[in-house]
Amino acid sequence: MHFTGPESSGHRFSVVGPLVALDHLNRNTMKRVHLLLSSMALLLMLAPSCVSKKKYASLTMSNETLRSKLEECNRGMDKCRGDLSITEARLSELQNKNQHLVDQVAQLNNTNAALLNNVSQMATLSKQEAVNLEKSLEQIREQDLRIRRLQDAMSKKDSVTLALVVSLKSSLGNLNDTDVVVNVEKSVVFISLSDKMLFRSGSTDLSPRAKEVLAKVATVLNDKPEMEVLVEGHTDNVPIRRDCFKDNWDLSAARATTIARVLQTDYKVDPARITAGGRSEYVPLVPNDTADNRSTNRRIRIVILPKLDQFFGMIEDGLKLAEGQQ
Repeated sequence: MHFTGPESSGHRFSVVGPLVALDHLNRNTMKRVHLLLSSMALLLMLAPSCVSKKKYASLTMSNETLRSKLEECNRGMDKCRGDLSITEARLSELQNKNQHLVDQVAQLNNTNAALLNNVSQMATLSKQEAVNLEKSLEQIREQDLRIRRLQDAMSKKDSVTLALVVSLKSSLGNLNDTDVVVNVEKSVVFISLSDKMLFRSGSTDLSPRAKEVLAKVATVLNDKPEMEVLVEGHTDNVPIRRDCFKDNWDLSAARATTIARVLQTDYKVDPARITAGGRSEYVPLVPNDTADNRSTNRRIRIVILPKLDQFFGMIEDGLKLAEGQQ
Protein backbone atom coordinates (compact mmCIF):
# COMPACT_ATOMS: atom_id res chain seq x y z
CA MET A 1 0.00 0.00 0.00
CA HIS A 2 1.41 3.45 -0.99
CA PHE A 3 0.70 7.19 -0.15
CA THR A 4 1.37 10.48 -1.92
CA GLY A 5 0.76 13.82 -0.15
CA PRO A 6 1.89 17.48 -0.05
CA GLU A 7 4.46 16.79 2.61
CA SER A 8 6.03 14.07 0.51
CA SER A 9 6.73 16.54 -2.33
CA GLY A 10 5.41 14.08 -4.88
CA HIS A 11 7.56 11.13 -3.58
CA ARG A 12 5.91 7.81 -2.86
CA PHE A 13 6.68 5.91 0.34
CA SER A 14 5.62 2.44 1.60
CA VAL A 15 4.59 1.35 5.08
CA VAL A 16 3.62 -2.21 4.02
CA GLY A 17 6.90 -3.68 2.77
CA PRO A 18 8.46 -4.30 6.22
CA LEU A 19 5.21 -5.68 7.56
CA VAL A 20 4.85 -8.09 4.69
CA ALA A 21 8.44 -9.23 5.13
CA LEU A 22 7.90 -9.70 8.86
CA ASP A 23 4.73 -11.70 8.27
CA HIS A 24 6.55 -13.88 5.73
CA LEU A 25 9.37 -14.49 8.25
CA ASN A 26 6.94 -15.40 11.01
CA ARG A 27 5.12 -17.82 8.74
CA ASN A 28 8.37 -19.64 7.84
CA THR A 29 9.40 -19.75 11.49
CA MET A 30 6.08 -21.19 12.53
CA LYS A 31 6.28 -23.86 9.86
CA ARG A 32 9.69 -24.87 11.12
CA VAL A 33 8.50 -24.86 14.72
CA HIS A 34 5.47 -26.97 13.86
CA LEU A 35 7.66 -29.42 11.94
CA LEU A 36 10.11 -29.59 14.80
CA LEU A 37 7.36 -30.04 17.36
CA SER A 38 5.81 -32.80 15.28
CA SER A 39 9.18 -34.55 15.05
CA MET A 40 9.76 -34.20 18.72
CA ALA A 41 6.27 -35.43 19.54
CA LEU A 42 6.97 -38.46 17.42
CA LEU A 43 10.25 -38.97 19.20
CA LEU A 44 8.57 -38.59 22.57
CA MET A 45 6.10 -41.23 21.59
CA LEU A 46 8.94 -43.51 20.67
CA ALA A 47 11.10 -42.29 23.53
CA PRO A 48 10.23 -44.85 26.11
CA SER A 49 11.32 -47.59 23.84
CA CYS A 50 14.07 -45.89 21.83
CA VAL A 51 15.82 -43.26 24.02
CA SER A 52 17.13 -42.98 27.51
CA LYS A 53 15.44 -40.98 30.24
CA LYS A 54 18.13 -38.34 30.04
CA LYS A 55 17.58 -37.88 26.34
CA TYR A 56 13.85 -37.82 26.88
CA ALA A 57 14.12 -35.08 29.48
CA SER A 58 16.28 -33.01 27.16
CA LEU A 59 13.79 -33.33 24.35
CA THR A 60 10.94 -32.40 26.63
CA MET A 61 12.78 -29.26 27.69
CA SER A 62 13.51 -28.35 24.09
CA ASN A 63 9.86 -28.86 23.28
CA GLU A 64 8.82 -26.45 26.05
CA THR A 65 11.34 -23.91 24.87
CA LEU A 66 10.05 -24.12 21.34
CA ARG A 67 6.47 -23.80 22.56
CA SER A 68 7.44 -20.59 24.43
CA LYS A 69 9.07 -19.22 21.33
CA LEU A 70 6.01 -20.08 19.27
CA GLU A 71 3.77 -18.27 21.72
CA GLU A 72 6.15 -15.31 21.64
CA CYS A 73 6.06 -15.32 17.82
CA ASN A 74 2.25 -15.45 17.89
CA ARG A 75 2.16 -12.49 20.26
CA GLY A 76 4.56 -10.60 17.98
CA MET A 77 2.42 -11.52 15.02
CA ASP A 78 -0.70 -10.19 16.72
CA LYS A 79 1.12 -7.00 17.60
CA CYS A 80 2.26 -6.60 13.98
CA ARG A 81 -1.29 -7.10 12.78
CA GLY A 82 -2.50 -4.45 15.26
CA ASP A 83 0.23 -2.05 14.11
CA LEU A 84 -0.73 -2.77 10.51
CA SER A 85 -4.37 -1.89 11.20
CA ILE A 86 -3.33 1.34 12.91
CA THR A 87 -1.01 2.19 10.05
CA GLU A 88 -3.68 1.45 7.45
CA ALA A 89 -6.15 3.69 9.35
CA ARG A 90 -3.54 6.44 9.52
CA LEU A 91 -2.80 5.97 5.83
CA SER A 92 -6.49 6.27 4.98
CA GLU A 93 -6.74 9.43 7.09
CA LEU A 94 -3.70 10.95 5.38
CA GLN A 95 -5.08 10.04 1.96
CA ASN A 96 -8.36 11.79 2.83
CA LYS A 97 -6.45 14.85 4.04
CA ASN A 98 -4.34 14.78 0.92
CA GLN A 99 -7.45 14.69 -1.29
CA HIS A 100 -8.94 17.53 0.70
CA LEU A 101 -5.77 19.55 0.19
CA VAL A 102 -5.84 18.74 -3.52
CA ASP A 103 -9.44 19.96 -3.70
CA GLN A 104 -8.51 23.11 -1.80
CA VAL A 105 -5.61 23.77 -4.17
CA ALA A 106 -7.94 23.39 -7.15
CA GLN A 107 -10.48 25.72 -5.55
CA LEU A 108 -7.79 28.29 -4.76
CA ASN A 109 -6.52 28.09 -8.33
CA ASN A 110 -10.04 28.75 -9.62
CA THR A 111 -10.47 31.63 -7.17
CA ASN A 112 -7.11 33.07 -8.16
CA ALA A 113 -8.01 32.87 -11.85
CA ALA A 114 -11.34 34.61 -11.16
CA LEU A 115 -9.59 37.35 -9.15
CA LEU A 116 -7.05 37.89 -11.91
CA ASN A 117 -9.88 38.18 -14.41
CA ASN A 118 -11.70 40.67 -12.16
CA VAL A 119 -8.53 42.70 -11.73
CA SER A 120 -8.10 42.80 -15.49
CA GLN A 121 -11.70 43.92 -15.97
CA MET A 122 -11.37 46.53 -13.24
CA ALA A 123 -8.20 47.84 -14.80
CA THR A 124 -9.97 48.17 -18.15
CA LEU A 125 -12.97 49.81 -16.49
CA SER A 126 -10.77 52.18 -14.49
CA LYS A 127 -8.98 53.23 -17.65
CA GLN A 128 -12.29 53.98 -19.38
CA GLU A 129 -13.55 55.84 -16.31
CA ALA A 130 -10.39 57.90 -16.30
CA VAL A 131 -10.95 58.81 -19.96
CA ASN A 132 -14.58 59.72 -19.26
CA LEU A 133 -13.56 61.78 -16.24
CA GLU A 134 -10.99 63.66 -18.27
CA LYS A 135 -13.61 64.40 -20.94
CA SER A 136 -16.03 65.65 -18.28
CA LEU A 137 -13.36 67.86 -16.74
CA GLU A 138 -12.51 69.26 -20.15
CA GLN A 139 -16.18 70.08 -20.78
CA ILE A 140 -16.42 71.73 -17.37
CA ARG A 141 -13.32 73.80 -18.12
CA GLU A 142 -14.79 74.89 -21.45
CA GLN A 143 -18.11 75.81 -19.84
CA ASP A 144 -16.35 77.68 -17.06
CA LEU A 145 -14.31 79.55 -19.67
CA ARG A 146 -17.47 80.53 -21.57
CA ILE A 147 -19.17 81.68 -18.38
CA ARG A 148 -16.17 83.79 -17.39
CA ARG A 149 -15.99 85.33 -20.87
CA LEU A 150 -19.72 86.01 -20.78
CA GLN A 151 -19.32 87.67 -17.40
CA ASP A 152 -16.42 89.72 -18.74
CA ALA A 153 -18.54 90.78 -21.71
CA MET A 154 -21.44 91.66 -19.43
CA SER A 155 -19.11 93.65 -17.19
CA LYS A 156 -17.73 95.46 -20.20
CA LYS A 157 -21.24 96.21 -21.47
CA ASP A 158 -22.28 97.39 -18.02
CA SER A 159 -19.24 99.66 -17.93
CA VAL A 160 -20.20 101.11 -21.31
CA THR A 161 -23.78 101.55 -20.11
CA LEU A 162 -22.66 103.30 -16.94
CA ALA A 163 -20.42 105.66 -18.89
CA LEU A 164 -23.33 106.39 -21.22
CA VAL A 165 -25.67 107.20 -18.32
CA VAL A 166 -23.10 109.50 -16.73
CA SER A 167 -22.61 111.27 -20.05
CA LEU A 168 -26.36 111.66 -20.61
CA LYS A 169 -27.03 112.96 -17.12
CA SER A 170 -24.13 115.36 -17.45
CA SER A 171 -25.50 116.69 -20.76
CA LEU A 172 -29.13 116.85 -19.61
CA GLY A 173 -28.47 117.84 -16.02
CA ASN A 174 -29.88 121.39 -16.35
CA LEU A 175 -33.30 120.18 -17.55
CA ASN A 176 -36.44 119.68 -15.45
CA ASP A 177 -36.39 116.11 -14.08
CA THR A 178 -40.14 115.73 -14.64
CA ASP A 179 -39.71 116.27 -18.38
CA VAL A 180 -36.56 114.18 -18.91
CA VAL A 181 -35.92 110.93 -17.03
CA VAL A 182 -32.81 108.77 -17.59
CA ASN A 183 -32.72 105.29 -16.04
CA VAL A 184 -31.19 101.86 -16.59
CA GLU A 185 -33.13 98.60 -16.73
CA LYS A 186 -31.33 95.29 -17.32
CA SER A 187 -28.22 97.06 -18.63
CA VAL A 188 -30.26 99.10 -21.13
CA VAL A 189 -30.45 102.93 -21.00
CA PHE A 190 -33.89 104.54 -21.28
CA ILE A 191 -34.53 108.28 -21.88
CA SER A 192 -38.14 109.25 -21.29
CA LEU A 193 -39.21 112.63 -22.74
CA SER A 194 -42.64 114.06 -21.85
CA ASP A 195 -44.87 114.98 -24.78
CA LYS A 196 -45.74 118.42 -23.27
CA MET A 197 -42.08 119.33 -23.71
CA LEU A 198 -41.89 117.87 -27.23
CA PHE A 199 -45.24 118.35 -28.99
CA ARG A 200 -48.40 120.37 -28.93
CA SER A 201 -51.51 118.37 -28.05
CA GLY A 202 -52.52 115.96 -30.84
CA SER A 203 -49.66 117.16 -33.08
CA THR A 204 -46.30 115.93 -34.35
CA ASP A 205 -44.73 119.41 -34.57
CA LEU A 206 -41.72 119.79 -32.28
CA SER A 207 -41.30 122.67 -29.87
CA PRO A 208 -38.07 124.73 -29.66
CA ARG A 209 -37.35 123.20 -26.30
CA ALA A 210 -37.61 119.73 -27.84
CA LYS A 211 -34.87 120.61 -30.32
CA GLU A 212 -32.64 121.73 -27.44
CA VAL A 213 -33.10 118.40 -25.61
CA LEU A 214 -32.68 116.26 -28.75
CA ALA A 215 -29.47 118.12 -29.65
CA LYS A 216 -27.94 117.08 -26.31
CA VAL A 217 -29.15 113.48 -26.71
CA ALA A 218 -27.76 113.35 -30.25
CA THR A 219 -24.37 114.54 -29.02
CA VAL A 220 -24.14 111.58 -26.66
CA LEU A 221 -25.41 109.16 -29.35
CA ASN A 222 -22.80 110.35 -31.83
CA ASP A 223 -20.11 109.74 -29.21
CA LYS A 224 -21.29 106.09 -28.98
CA PRO A 225 -21.51 104.92 -32.59
CA GLU A 226 -21.51 101.26 -31.50
CA MET A 227 -24.91 101.70 -29.79
CA GLU A 228 -28.31 101.24 -31.42
CA VAL A 229 -31.24 103.64 -30.92
CA LEU A 230 -34.90 102.69 -30.60
CA VAL A 231 -37.45 105.53 -30.59
CA GLU A 232 -40.87 104.60 -29.14
CA GLY A 233 -44.03 106.72 -29.24
CA HIS A 234 -46.59 106.33 -26.41
CA THR A 235 -50.03 107.94 -25.96
CA ASP A 236 -52.80 107.96 -23.40
CA ASN A 237 -56.11 106.16 -23.95
CA VAL A 238 -58.05 109.21 -25.13
CA PRO A 239 -59.12 108.68 -28.79
CA ILE A 240 -57.55 111.09 -31.28
CA ARG A 241 -59.95 113.52 -32.98
CA ARG A 242 -58.00 114.65 -36.02
CA ASP A 243 -58.52 113.71 -39.63
CA CYS A 244 -54.77 113.20 -40.21
CA PHE A 245 -54.59 110.41 -37.59
CA LYS A 246 -56.86 107.42 -37.66
CA ASP A 247 -56.13 106.46 -34.04
CA ASN A 248 -53.47 106.50 -31.35
CA TRP A 249 -51.42 103.95 -33.31
CA ASP A 250 -51.00 106.54 -36.06
CA LEU A 251 -50.21 109.31 -33.59
CA SER A 252 -47.61 107.34 -31.61
CA ALA A 253 -45.88 106.07 -34.75
CA ALA A 254 -45.86 109.52 -36.35
CA ARG A 255 -44.32 111.13 -33.28
CA ALA A 256 -41.62 108.42 -33.07
CA THR A 257 -40.85 108.91 -36.77
CA THR A 258 -40.59 112.67 -36.26
CA ILE A 259 -37.98 112.23 -33.51
CA ALA A 260 -35.99 109.74 -35.62
CA ARG A 261 -36.05 112.09 -38.60
CA VAL A 262 -34.79 115.04 -36.54
CA LEU A 263 -31.96 112.96 -35.09
CA GLN A 264 -30.91 111.98 -38.60
CA THR A 265 -31.33 115.25 -40.51
CA ASP A 266 -30.57 117.89 -37.89
CA TYR A 267 -28.00 116.13 -35.71
CA LYS A 268 -26.40 113.61 -38.09
CA VAL A 269 -27.15 110.44 -36.15
CA ASP A 270 -26.59 107.46 -38.47
CA PRO A 271 -30.09 106.34 -39.61
CA ALA A 272 -28.89 102.73 -39.81
CA ARG A 273 -28.73 102.79 -36.03
CA ILE A 274 -32.25 104.14 -35.55
CA THR A 275 -35.52 102.24 -35.30
CA ALA A 276 -38.84 104.10 -34.86
CA GLY A 277 -42.06 102.52 -33.64
CA GLY A 278 -45.45 103.35 -32.16
CA ARG A 279 -46.76 101.64 -29.01
CA SER A 280 -50.10 103.51 -28.94
CA GLU A 281 -51.84 103.50 -25.52
CA TYR A 282 -51.00 99.89 -24.60
CA VAL A 283 -47.81 100.31 -22.51
CA PRO A 284 -48.85 102.89 -19.89
CA LEU A 285 -46.64 103.81 -16.95
CA VAL A 286 -49.65 104.54 -14.70
CA PRO A 287 -53.43 104.06 -15.05
CA ASN A 288 -55.10 106.56 -17.37
CA ASP A 289 -57.61 107.63 -14.72
CA THR A 290 -56.50 111.22 -14.09
CA ALA A 291 -55.26 114.10 -16.19
CA ASP A 292 -51.81 113.97 -14.57
CA ASN A 293 -51.52 110.21 -15.18
CA ARG A 294 -52.55 110.60 -18.80
CA SER A 295 -49.88 113.29 -19.18
CA THR A 296 -47.30 110.89 -17.72
CA ASN A 297 -48.25 108.17 -20.22
CA ARG A 298 -47.92 110.52 -23.21
CA ARG A 299 -44.21 110.32 -23.89
CA ILE A 300 -41.35 109.52 -26.24
CA ARG A 301 -38.94 106.86 -25.02
CA ILE A 302 -35.48 106.64 -26.54
CA VAL A 303 -33.84 103.26 -25.84
CA ILE A 304 -30.06 103.06 -26.21
CA LEU A 305 -28.70 99.53 -26.31
CA PRO A 306 -25.61 97.74 -27.59
CA LYS A 307 -25.76 95.96 -30.91
CA LEU A 308 -26.30 92.26 -30.29
CA ASP A 309 -23.73 91.20 -32.87
CA GLN A 310 -21.12 93.38 -31.17
CA PHE A 311 -22.10 92.01 -27.76
CA PHE A 312 -21.67 88.42 -28.91
CA GLY A 313 -18.51 89.47 -30.74
CA MET A 314 -17.05 90.56 -27.40
CA ILE A 315 -17.82 87.09 -26.01
CA GLU A 316 -16.22 85.34 -28.99
CA ASP A 317 -13.14 87.57 -28.81
CA GLY A 318 -12.82 86.74 -25.12
CA LEU A 319 -13.08 83.00 -25.83
CA LYS A 320 -10.47 83.19 -28.58
CA LEU A 321 -8.15 85.12 -26.28
CA ALA A 322 -8.59 82.56 -23.51
CA GLU A 323 -7.96 79.65 -25.88
CA GLY A 324 -4.79 81.34 -27.10
CA GLN A 325 -3.56 81.62 -23.50
CA GLN A 326 -4.03 77.89 -22.75
